Amino acid sequence: MTKLEQKSFSIWNYKPWWCQPWSIILTGVSIIAGSWLITKIIWITVVLSIPIFVWWIYFLILYPQLIKEAYRDKENF
Repeated sequence: MTKLEQKSFSIWNYKPWWCQPWSIILTGVSIIAGSWLITKIIWITVVLSIPIFVWWIYFLILYPQLIKEAYRDKENF
């Protein structure tokens, strides 16, 4: 595998459509907006938003980096 192929590795190429960044963000935004539109109570919306933000940080930032590093380590081994 060339250096260019290693740099361009993306976990998103191996995920189904419902597990792509756009669908994850759209789902989270819809849940947060729906919570606000239905309840109009800020603390419920905030409490509901916290696990969604944690999910976004893990699944959209940390997980792809961990997979990329593991893939790179495997290729260099």
